[in-house]
Amino acid sequence: MVNAMEWQQEQKRLDLVIEGLHSKIAELEPEVAGLHDQLADIRKRFWEEVTVNTSTDEDFEETFYSIKQQEALLSERERSHRQRMQRWKSMKRLLPSPYFGRMDFQEDGLSFDEQIYIGVASFVDADGMSFLVYDWRTPIASMYYDCSPGVSGYEAPSGQITGTMMMKRQYQIRDGQLHNVFDTSLTIGDELLQQVLGKGADSQMKSIVATIQKEQNAIIRNDKSRMLIVQGAAGSGKTSAALQRVAYLLYKHRDRLKADQIVLFSPNPMFNSYVSTVLPELGEENMQQTTFQEYLSYWLASTFRLEDPFEQIEYVLTTTSSQGYEARLKGIQYKASEAFLHAIQSYALWLGTEGMLFRGVRFRDRELITAEQVKLQFYSYDSSIRLANRVVLLREWLLRELTSLERQEQEAHWVQDELDYLDNEQYADAYSMLIKKYRQEEAVFDFTKQYLEAYGDFRDKEQGEENVFDFNMQEEELLRRMVVKENFKPLRRDAKRFKFIDVIGLYDQLFSDATVYRKMTNETAIPELWPEICRQTKEKLSRLELFYEDATPFLYLQELVEGARTNTEVRHLFIDEGQDYSPFQYLFLKRLFPRARMTVLGDFGQAIFTQATNLHEADSPLIRLYGEDETSLIRLVRSYRSTREIVEFTRLILPGEEIVPFERSGRKPCLLRAGNNQERAKRIIEDLVALKAEGFDSIAVITKTEAESREAYDALMTQGCDALKLITKDTLTFEKVTTVIPAYLAKGVEFDAVLIYDASSQTYYRESERKLFYTACTRAMHRLLLYTTGDWTPFIQTDFLG
Repeated sequence: MVNAMEWQQEQKRLDLVIEGLHSKIAELEPEVAGLHDQLADIRKRFWEEVTVNTSTDEDFEETFYSIKQQEALLSERERSHRQRMQRWKSMKRLLPSPYFGRMDFQEDGLSFDEQIYIGVASFVDADGMSFLVYDWRTPIASMYYDCSPGVSGYEAPSGQITGTMMMKRQYQIRDGQLHNVFDTSLTIGDELLQQVLGKGADSQMKSIVATIQKEQNAIIRNDKSRMLIVQGAAGSGKTSAALQRVAYLLYKHRDRLKADQIVLFSPNPMFNSYVSTVLPELGEENMQQTTFQEYLSYWLASTFRLEDPFEQIEYVLTTTSSQGYEARLKGIQYKASEAFLHAIQSYALWLGTEGMLFRGVRFRDRELITAEQVKLQFYSYDSSIRLANRVVLLREWLLRELTSLERQEQEAHWVQDELDYLDNEQYADAYSMLIKKYRQEEAVFDFTKQYLEAYGDFRDKEQGEENVFDFNMQEEELLRRMVVKENFKPLRRDAKRFKFIDVIGLYDQLFSDATVYRKMTNETAIPELWPEICRQTKEKLSRLELFYEDATPFLYLQELVEGARTNTEVRHLFIDEGQDYSPFQYLFLKRLFPRARMTVLGDFGQAIFTQATNLHEADSPLIRLYGEDETSLIRLVRSYRSTREIVEFTRLILPGEEIVPFERSGRKPCLLRAGNNQERAKRIIEDLVALKAEGFDSIAVITKTEAESREAYDALMTQGCDALKLITKDTLTFEKVTTVIPAYLAKGVEFDAVLIYDASSQTYYRESERKLFYTACTRAMHRLLLYTTGDWTPFIQTDFLG
């Protein structure tokens, strides 16, 4: 703590800044309100100020420029309003706590040092010349996170700036009042971090700008790597750092990067709600947020019933004794691999010479164009043309054929039947079109007549009358065209959407016997139990269903055949829980977002899905994705979420993993054995009451599976537990209540207290479930309680039990 005189000086300085903020807010408020009224008035009177006249070219041009002038005025007012509104909001955000840190820095070559105060936004004095508060994202503020008092420096736009940090200090300011001042030469900032971490969990993640650690700052400010991999222990702050990274990128590149050019792939929809307030807290718009499953559903759900990753993990966890289980696991692993992606690429090349499957064009129970005709046309194109380009040529040929067939079809018997049932509106449309055509032809006829008469070459009246417009004949011909055109619309639409390609058949064809598969793909390393893998896949396809592990490969094959879908607008891609994505999915995302930089956050210690990707080994597919030169790997080993006692307990579950606890003490995890399920439910309810009495609001009863969650929920409700919420994969919001949740849905979030519903050897016994058990236990911030009615899981170390 600082002495009394320094405290007084700091409070005086704080008062001056707050006074300046109040003054600036008061100055901006009428401007913001005034511009808002102006905008409303301009929008209201937009067309009143414009005279629309298109009688002549000059009138049309004048109208055009009048509209452009009004549009420019509105745009300028909107821009001014937006800028002032942003400044006003920044001042309002600063008001309760204008800054959280200070550095005294003397730049080399200068004889004085500058006091640099750091907050969530910048604030300059009245003359606009001096910074009273620096935004935490400014280059000079990076020293606050990276350096200790002594020789320091930072990277400025003009180059490296070096000097000496004379002092570094942290503040706790609430409602404009100074509560604590920490000199980091004494405490290194841990005291403030202790207080922040000691608070309860919230229903939404908060900004961490006041407590960013050096290794997190390296993540936030990395602006060079095409691929940034963050391998972080549970509770190491990787997701928080990633969100501050988004804010930093939007600040640094604000002239050319917008929030909608950044996409976050979240582990589940509930997680989107959990992190939704971080960027608005920092004055930035939220980036686009989605899940990979939502992307797959967008393209495939109209055709298939898609399995999602949570259904897949439920299968893996609950059907171990079912027939075909081992083959399914082998299939998941193979279909998620780079080897399978390369096999599909080779398959696409093979399809360029043989094996393409097409659908014929059927109309009214007749085949207008057979599948064989389509195939012959396709393979008539030059084989050097890329597969997808040949498909485009084939589509154009089909559309031309349909145009020809449409003309022929106008004389068919069914057309007359359709004419008999046309309504008055359709006749009126036809009549209107005929009138228009008649006037055009009359104009041409009159011009021709006048021209020929002028040159003495126009024949007698009778011959001229041959040009009289025959309404009856023309009307029937037009109606026939309209009827056939309307009936052919679905055929044209299907042709434009490549429905003539049997993509399902093409994917099904992949799963042939081993000999044929090798021929089509040049693949030599076929997984064990291949016949059963093929049987399972084909059976699923026959019902128009897709396993989760098949969805991305199917979409990839479809794009190889029909042409790739790419998004060149997105510049940054963030993937949370990155260990749960397969190598195949990463390669697919790289292809989908060719201009984007990728930030992958994850913990291989929480790799609970069968298709998990190793994030940090030298042979990781992620490092190969863009190459070592364009890839950076940052490891976070310090866990901030849990108390030291909980971290020491959980790291024994994963022996060999480097996990360093933050020095925040609490109670040891509590292991409780009950005689039966009813006793366990009663004990859990007693513990829930006690935890709430201690002030813990965010509590989770974590189970292994969805079925166990429902069982636990029913057991606790039967015993009289109230205010309990069951979390499923369809839950969209994260609330600060007592929840019952499967471990795989709890990933990425944290709770004041966690109660492991069943930590027995009967529930967690396979080695493949070790990481799931670890994930469940590491959700706890302050308290961890585990229950069993039998023997404990072998993942709990015997020396801890003793």
